Amino acid sequence: MTDQMGPARARRAMRQASLITAVTIVGLSMVAGAQTAKHYALETLDGLRPHNVTTVPATLGGRKGVRVNATDEIRRRMRAMTPEERDKATRASGGTPEHLVVIDGLEFGNGTIEAEVAGTVAPGVFEGARGFVGIAFRVQKDLRTYDAFYLRPTNGRADDQVRRNHSAQYIAHPEWTWSRLRTETPEKYESYVDLVPGEWTKIRIEVRGERARLYVHGQAQPTLIVNDLKSGPNGRGAIALWLEVSTDAYYRNLVVTPEAGPAPPQ
Repeated sequence: MTDQMGPARARRAMRQASLITAVTIVGLSMVAGAQTAKHYALETLDGLRPHNVTTVPATLGGRKGVRVNATDEIRRRMRAMTPEERDKATRASGGTPEHLVVIDGLEFGNGTIEAEVAGTVAPGVFEGARGFVGIAFRVQKDLRTYDAFYLRPTNGRADDQVRRNHSAQYIAHPEWTWSRLRTETPEKYESYVDLVPGEWTKIRIEVRGERARLYVHGQAQPTLIVNDLKSGPNGRGAIALWLEVSTDAYYRNLVVTPEAGPAPPQ
């Protein structure tokens, strides 16, 4: 009996070992694809590199974060322009300076970016200002080339339906400004989402190759879908807090989860 059972037990042991090996390989592949999340509380200025902006720790609605504004010099220049000159500058590629806060030591190609943001019109800016706040990704070293999603909080509950339809926006500077995208492909890179100026708003950006999704308020479905990121399928670069010149912008609780490899099929 012992001689008969020995080979059977050996075969079962080999099958179990093979199964364990296969499960281990799958598990390691999953770990390699989804790397460890990196958390930035954004309650201090540590690890932040401002570009054409001022950054200070601030509290909004009882929650700590950082407040970011365009520099006084840039605001003075914008106020000195006529409405026509400002409109032309904001529509043109490179017409206004970029306003960024780069997260030091962080390179991103694919994965997930989560944050809480808030934005409202800063006091003392030019007439017609509205205030935009968002996140730029795949930012290049020139600090001019990047993809970004941003929100227009003052549009979210506007009485004008057209303004509401422009509450969320994708851009890819320097070439693909909001104005060019709206002119050449109306409605494709903008969408409506309910927003309140000066209130914390949760956003999540998912990037896979040439595809990106913007989620707002923790919703299961994306607010805005982009299937042709201008940085291409292999784009990589930094992540930065993004704002428009007229904005009082707030950020907190940034979480970045990089992923390796090509975009999964959908």
